[in-house]
Amino acid sequence: MIKTMNIQLPEDIQLRAAYLERVKPFIGKNVIKVFTGQRRVGKSYLLFQLIQLIRQLDPEAGVLYINKEDLAFTTIKTAHDLNDYVLAHKSKQGKTYIFIDEIQEIEHFEEALRSLLLHSDIDLYCTGSNANLLSADVAGYLSGRAIEITVYSLSYEEFLLFHKLNDTPSALEKYIKYGGLPYLKHLALTDAIVFEYLKNIYSTIVYRDIINRYAIRNVPFLEQLVLFLAGNVGSLFSAKKISDFLKSQHINIAPNQVQTYIQYLVNAFLVHKVQRYDIIGKRVFEFGEKYYFENLGIRHGLWGYRPEDRGKIIENIVYNQLLFKGYSVKVGVLGSTEIDFVGEKDGEKRYIQVALTMNETKTIEREFGNLQKISDNYYKEVVTLDDFHGNTFKGIKQTNLRSFLIE
Repeated sequence: MIKTMNIQLPEDIQLRAAYLERVKPFIGKNVIKVFTGQRRVGKSYLLFQLIQLIRQLDPEAGVLYINKEDLAFTTIKTAHDLNDYVLAHKSKQGKTYIFIDEIQEIEHFEEALRSLLLHSDIDLYCTGSNANLLSADVAGYLSGRAIEITVYSLSYEEFLLFHKLNDTPSALEKYIKYGGLPYLKHLALTDAIVFEYLKNIYSTIVYRDIINRYAIRNVPFLEQLVLFLAGNVGSLFSAKKISDFLKSQHINIAPNQVQTYIQYLVNAFLVHKVQRYDIIGKRVFEFGEKYYFENLGIRHGLWGYRPEDRGKIIENIVYNQLLFKGYSVKVGVLGSTEIDFVGEKDGEKRYIQVALTMNETKTIEREFGNLQKISDNYYKEVVTLDDFHGNTFKGIKQTNLRSFLIE
């Protein structure tokens, strides 16, 4: 074990290079580095990787690690507690790198962070399991002195690395079925073992990050709502449509309450809400959105892994990959035509249609035809599960899912 002030780091840390590269330019800078994401996606291990890197860059650096899930730190409950603890334990000389895990458990943590920023010999890093960790109010209070990096479940490339697998159809099937929570590398990849583990992770997220945090009373409705979203991945819905459906199932809940509960699920990173975007008018629609799961293994553990869901599962995987690659993603609307995904990054757009297979002429005409209707010259492609090695369709490429995930 590697020893550093008050923490021993595991020796089997698997690097996640994409995230390290994003944070490297900010190491040592007077900016708070905030890592958000669903529980168990590896935020803590990312902190450990940063500690390792900092030790390599500066062997004499002071490192202080505070884990709010550790009973040793239960006395740190408020901003004043955090501020006092850090100042009492930081190095007497040189810079101290402060790592705080699950900082949202500390009341008014932003006040402590703002105060600690005044010390030039302190460099701050923290994690949280709530999408509102840097809400507008908190971000404003920190005066733009914080950057947020969202950590996602493993990408397919990372999954292969973690499980020491080659890129094969069998490996892709495991990824599609079990998802990319990092701890799975310690488990046998069988349905009974993996789905039992994932169901327990789901329960932790729901009870700790939603029910307890927001004092939820209607727990049965919340659970039914999650199942509804699991069965309707990638379907276009509004809160009213969901409310109307639930009424047909004898569950009477108002649309505004549906919207509130969905936002709780989004805040906990259990699902992602994707808005619709008018490609011609360049505006976002206020109503009607789609929902995708952050981790498909959790979704399958709740709903089952069913052949009839294959198309929407592939769509979810493509969406997650775009997020991992740093794209801002919306559903495209072009008149009465829908484009599955419009990804935007560094001022460039990317239009993507997703289809399970292209074996039928009408599917080919629909998927490629929708993309042809877009008048601009940004990159367009159709992603399918099946392989195709040949010409483009009037300049639009067909990419199989494995190639798309390892581009």
